Amino acid sequence: MRIRAVHLGSPALQENPPAMSDAFAGKEVALPGHARAPEKTIEFEPQSILRTIDSPADLRRLQPEQLEPLAAEIRRYILDVVSRKGGHLAPSLGVVELTLALHYLYDTPKDRILWDVGHQAYVHKVITGRRDQLPSIRQENGLSGFCRRSESEYDVFGAGHASTSISAALGCAAARDLRGNDFEVVAVTGDGAMTGGLAYEAMNNAGQAKRNILVILNDNEMSISPNVGAISRYLTDLQTSPFLNKIRDEAFKLMEKLPMGATMEEVTRRLEKSMKTVLVPGALFQALGFRYFGPVDGHDLGVLLPTLEKVKTVRGPVLLHVVTKKGKGYQPAEGDPNTWHGVSAFDVASGKSAPKKAGGPPNYTKVMASTAMEMAERDPRVVAITAAMADGTGLVKFQQAFPDRFFDVGIAEAHGVCFAAGLASQGMRPIASIYSTFLQRAYDQIIHDVAVQDLPVLFTLDRGGLVGPDGATHNGIFDLTYLRALPNMVVAAPKDGDELRNLMFTAMAQDHPFTVRYPKASCLQAPREGAAEILKVGSWEKLRQGSDLVLLAVGSMVDASMQAAEALAADGIEVSVINCRFVKPLDRTLLLKVVREHGTVLTVEENTLCGGFGSAVSEALVEAGVSAGRLCHMGVPDRFLEHASRTAVLEHAGLSPAQIEAQVRKLASGA
Repeated sequence: MRIRAVHLGSPALQENPPAMSDAFAGKEVALPGHARAPEKTIEFEPQSILRTIDSPADLRRLQPEQLEPLAAEIRRYILDVVSRKGGHLAPSLGVVELTLALHYLYDTPKDRILWDVGHQAYVHKVITGRRDQLPSIRQENGLSGFCRRSESEYDVFGAGHASTSISAALGCAAARDLRGNDFEVVAVTGDGAMTGGLAYEAMNNAGQAKRNILVILNDNEMSISPNVGAISRYLTDLQTSPFLNKIRDEAFKLMEKLPMGATMEEVTRRLEKSMKTVLVPGALFQALGFRYFGPVDGHDLGVLLPTLEKVKTVRGPVLLHVVTKKGKGYQPAEGDPNTWHGVSAFDVASGKSAPKKAGGPPNYTKVMASTAMEMAERDPRVVAITAAMADGTGLVKFQQAFPDRFFDVGIAEAHGVCFAAGLASQGMRPIASIYSTFLQRAYDQIIHDVAVQDLPVLFTLDRGGLVGPDGATHNGIFDLTYLRALPNMVVAAPKDGDELRNLMFTAMAQDHPFTVRYPKASCLQAPREGAAEILKVGSWEKLRQGSDLVLLAVGSMVDASMQAAEALAADGIEVSVINCRFVKPLDRTLLLKVVREHGTVLTVEENTLCGGFGSAVSEALVEAGVSAGRLCHMGVPDRFLEHASRTAVLEHAGLSPAQIEAQVRKLASGA
């Protein structure tokens, strides 16, 4: 197959990015079983190829030369939709040609394509029957921002976190072989996923198992933050070495001479024979048992298609190294793929987002980051650790101010936690700033390496609670449950930004593992001027005195409970509100006091009810032999909640101020 190579990332295209027009005014279509979202008519260009693609079968009816203009059209469509709706832009623009090539050459959905880090899959969604639904992405009743098995038969395996695709693909291949089926299995990894240890565990197993599986390494030198570490440097060396590029060119010249029916064995034998005494490209992957091919230009269909066609004939585990550019085709995203990884609505021509409202309190992320810098300025032992999320956790300024005391370990949370434990064991005071949902991946290290050894690691958990548009895979609703089970661990949640600062300084004033979790939201009160207050560990705070019942609220639910209390007071229902900033240890003295005073107790938390703060209160009362007249709990129900705005998801969980108010009215009436 000979394809004319037309580079969509040419200087002309970069200087004149495609202008968006009303030709792609999106249509919002609800998924089956959901309420329909508001609809708009989608109108494609008169000569549009994209409007003819309702499935990969339609794609495979195209002539190869039609794929280049289709790729350009898809880029324009995704850029238009994301500019109006928000979403993951840079990773989507970087995989257009690769996605088209895979669905063009493989018989999907019979053949299985698994996407690592599912935010790469927008193009995959567009050409697998969800084109007209793309404007609903990450919105209530709309498409998920990630791969989701319940959404489409083409989504073979759900992916919200990184480094899972090779393990899952090997499982698919093993099931295929055991059941006597006949289909190909392709794992598309990369976008930082190769910095995670799970990927290498899977490759080690796959190399030993020798099942037919193709791993596409989408090497764009980025995850969300720039890739770090030896693996990133190794892949860069493979791309840039003149010697290796010469060897590679010779390999592809040989490939082009082979008839389409030939296998790669002849190529491999000849190359291996001539390179016995030289460095082999991809030696790391070959040592793990994979046949390595590449790197190839992931935006050049003239190279990508025939390479994939040849690689398909190779049996056993194969890795194809594909080099792409994150943000390809849109100059602002190419220049700053970190900023353009996930975006809110913006103007395409200028690249500017809508201005944020001036004034008001900062968000919790900024308060954590500024406090970390304040602590580092005062104490040379303070260091900060993140797992490929320097921007998301707010630590970019810390990195700039203290480059020698900032550590980005890549998408490797388990390593990051054990690394923090090692630092703490030698007298340092590490701050491990990790999203709540991602910290779950390091649970063994939290127990074995931190808690058992009682090391003073401060975990600052961003996105603690319900995150909204990112959905079930990203909701941080289990941390109060899984962390309060650990001996030596202190678990806290601030009611506002000032208390977040106080809690972080409190953590540094003691010598035990300490967790502070906070939501993806603006805080009500920015930190006050002056020295931080060192709080008594395990102390609560009474914010409001009432006589009818008491609300025991944690973190973000403190303000919601105060709003409910104020609305109730207008009708003569007086409730006490306690800021239960420490989930472990509990303030048992104040707990028993308010239970005896009020009788009826309602706990409120932005965490699963299973084993959470409410359970801790129940356990404490049983242990003390104290019985509340009535004890009720509000929290996240025992199910995974769908993506929507954070406000909407809180309502679905029953945790809005109005719903807390309604529950109090019910209890006050004796119902």
